[in-house]
Amino acid sequence: MFDFIKKLFGGGPSVDLAALIQGGAYLVDVRSKAEFSSGHVKGSVNIPLDTLASNLGKLKGKETIVVFCRSGNRSSMAKSLLEQNGFNNVVNGGSWHNVNQYVG
Repeated sequence: MFDFIKKLFGGGPSVDLAALIQGGAYLVDVRSKAEFSSGHVKGSVNIPLDTLASNLGKLKGKETIVVFCRSGNRSSMAKSLLEQNGFNNVVNGGSWHNVNQYVG
């Protein structure tokens, strides 16, 4: 039962987010343009969730992709969308504040 709940809410094997970011992961903020402009992670790109499907080409060839948003909900949806489109190297970083703490 617990494994089902973890899968449902995106919990799974924990990843070393700091190491992925320091290793050059591609950082994708899936919040709206207005949210992004009010504050964002240095070096991240803004591809709002509602435009992600039409921007898959921008992510091709990226070794590791970290998606994030305001709370982790939209980034969870973004991770699912990317995995459905053949991306196996996607990590949900949760909130942009969470990701930001690992960026130098």
